[in-house]
Amino acid sequence: MNARWRAPAGLHPASARLPVEGELPSFSGATGWLNSPPLTPAGLRGKVALVVFGTYTCINWLRQLPYVRAWAGKYSGDGLVIIGVHTPEFGFEHDVDNVHRAVKSMRVDYPVAIDNDYATWNAFDNHYWPALYFADAQGHIRHHHFGEGEYQQSEMIIQQLLAEAGSGDINHDPVLVDARGAEAPAD
Repeated sequence: MNARWRAPAGLHPASARLPVEGELPSFSGATGWLNSPPLTPAGLRGKVALVVFGTYTCINWLRQLPYVRAWAGKYSGDGLVIIGVHTPEFGFEHDVDNVHRAVKSMRVDYPVAIDNDYATWNAFDNHYWPALYFADAQGHIRHHHFGEGEYQQSEMIIQQLLAEAGSGDINHDPVLVDARGAEAPAD
């Protein structure tokens, strides 16, 4: 999963075929859920899923958050489901009340799986905060991205997967993000 997908020069991204990198793993190891009842890969069939690994004190995840929130706002009506996976790095991040307060104060409205035992992290064989996994409507992981950046490419992949799923009237303009404070990009 180290290769990064890029549309060949002169080719519209939606016309390039993304490889299948594997199946969307189960979230059954989550120790709890915020903003949603537990989700399953089977329950996500027919939807495009963006799985976002993070922890609320990770500066890289915080800088990515405005884009993820904007994508949730723009594409949820087209069939995108964003699933946050909160996998703690530090002891205090295991406290679900702390996570709940952070999620609320950071305006995270999408479902968040609490991954205190690293079961979902391990199911994805993930090693990074933040990490994005893009799954198509059939439950295949089609792309991933580790770390900050490449937001335009990530959004084009969301658009492509939604188009493949039959969402015909997608606005292809990129989201506009006004990140401030800890969410602002690094200088």
